[in-house]
Amino acid sequence: MQLAQLTVQPTLRQRIIDAQGNDPYLVEKRGLAEAGQAVEFSISSDGGLLFERRLCVPSDSAVKTELLSEAHSSPFSMHPGSTKMYQDLKRVYWWRNMKREVAEFVNRCLVCQQVKAPRQKPAGLLQPLSIPEWKWENVSMDFITGLPRTQRGFAVIWVVVDRLTKSAHFVPCNAPTFEV
Repeated sequence: MQLAQLTVQPTLRQRIIDAQGNDPYLVEKRGLAEAGQAVEFSISSDGGLLFERRLCVPSDSAVKTELLSEAHSSPFSMHPGSTKMYQDLKRVYWWRNMKREVAEFVNRCLVCQQVKAPRQKPAGLLQPLSIPEWKWENVSMDFITGLPRTQRGFAVIWVVVDRLTKSAHFVPCNAPTFEV
């Protein structure tokens, strides 16, 4: 009879160090650091590759996603913005394009999108157009462009619509001009 089971998992730091061996870029930098040829890279006492004393996080790894989620969605961080999250992470961790990836992660956060305050001016009240009293007293016009050229050389249609009756005239044109 078994009452409880306890599974010990390695720490996030140890999982990052283990995943460094799967990233070709970090493997190359580790070799240079071990040979003393990469000044900005070094090896920590627990075997992790460091960049300027910050732990290197592999590019395509689940631990990076876990790290970003923990830094953004944990009860202690409470969904910081991209700048704050980047500043917090860059003290301890490093990876290429880190700032851009942190910003993209924050921009994809559904909770942040839903509670973000609107930054644009509210739209003004709509001003309805007055209703004309007579036919053809007030018209709307537009051009339909991007059409294939006809046999007579027309490639544009000028559309004139009476605003009262919605009656329309379609006039073929060679090119839209402002001459009448």
